[in-house]
Amino acid sequence: MAGHSQFANIKHRKGAQDAKKAKIFTKIIREITVSAKSGQPDPEFNPRLRNAIIEARNNNMPKDRVDAAIKKVIAGTDGDNFEEIRYEGYAPNGIALIVEALTDNRNRTASEVRSIFTKMGGALGETGSVGFMFDRVGVIQFESKVASEEKIFESAIEAGADDVEINPEFYIIFTQPENFIAVRDILTKQFGDAISAKLDWKAKNLMEISDLDQAQKLLKMVDLLDDCDDVQNVTGNYSFSDEVAKNIG
Repeated sequence: MAGHSQFANIKHRKGAQDAKKAKIFTKIIREITVSAKSGQPDPEFNPRLRNAIIEARNNNMPKDRVDAAIKKVIAGTDGDNFEEIRYEGYAPNGIALIVEALTDNRNRTASEVRSIFTKMGGALGETGSVGFMFDRVGVIQFESKVASEEKIFESAIEAGADDVEINPEFYIIFTQPENFIAVRDILTKQFGDAISAKLDWKAKNLMEISDLDQAQKLLKMVDLLDDCDDVQNVTGNYSFSDEVAKNIG
């Protein structure tokens, strides 16, 4: 496909994450805790917890830390109460952003997120102000080495996926939310654990960024949001031109 979608930023994001391992672990533990509390603390019967454990494994989190977090929930010794909050707004040049957070202090998180939007020349809006520009979808990512393009496409569609995006380094499979778990489980049996598997937001229309300076400022804003302990995920309706994608540092 032309350009690079919002899901094709994995290489940049992964490099940033490697430098902030402790923060990543904190976010994953928080997701494991909330997932275990929201359903059964057994990943076999809790799809969200299963996704969090996959994410932990892909980020090389020690298994004993994952097990300890789940055991605390089972024992009732975890005193943290996190709530899920979604923020919506605009980055400069009309780029729409959705920021998802897990927080134990709504006022603190809102203040931090609003401050970043303002500092970077954006504007935080009301819930729903940009949400209509996105669809809620299941997103499953595999490294390209797991299978040929033809095989992954055929297997994904047969499993019930809606679409497959092919990139040189990885495949991105999109599903309807209600089909996500079934598709993920079928593909996991065939190809092993995915790089990532979660419900996410997919922009209905992408704004292509062909200016390197604009792209770098946008990614700086996304990085600042990612750096917030409470922020779990940032999604936008942007893509990069091939030239910009090659030059992003």
